[in-house]
Amino acid sequence: MRIFLILFILFTSALGWAQSIDYNTKNGYAIHGYDVVSYFEGEPVEGKKEFTATYDGTKFQFASKAHLQKFQSDPTAYLPKYGGYCAYAVAVHGKKVNVDPLTYEIMEGRLYLFYNKGKNNTLEFWLSESPNELVSKADENWEQIRN
Repeated sequence: MRIFLILFILFTSALGWAQSIDYNTKNGYAIHGYDVVSYFEGEPVEGKKEFTATYDGTKFQFASKAHLQKFQSDPTAYLPKYGGYCAYAVAVHGKKVNVDPLTYEIMEGRLYLFYNKGKNNTLEFWLSESPNELVSKADENWEQIRN
């Protein structure tokens, strides 16, 4: 009985520490270490390790202390949609696909990232189709694959 109680406490504690969604991380940082605030200022740049914040169990890097503070004041305003996975792949295939952090779109105040390699620039596919419909499909699919 005592072992069951210990396991139960450990399991429920772990649930409290778990991320609410799966973030696309590389080398331990979201969006390959790019500064999520910089996208909203028109030019994505890589963050620096000295300006790091953890949100929802995931580390984010920033190019400056000012960007770090902006993020900390309202993290959800800067989070990439679909955990930073390719928005097109989430919409069309219901899959989590890595991205090129320099291939992105800001749409209605939200950051969308895309895969881009060779002839497969999914941002071009996204824009040539109906982005609003794709967002609806991606939102539905994300609920199924987010964890």
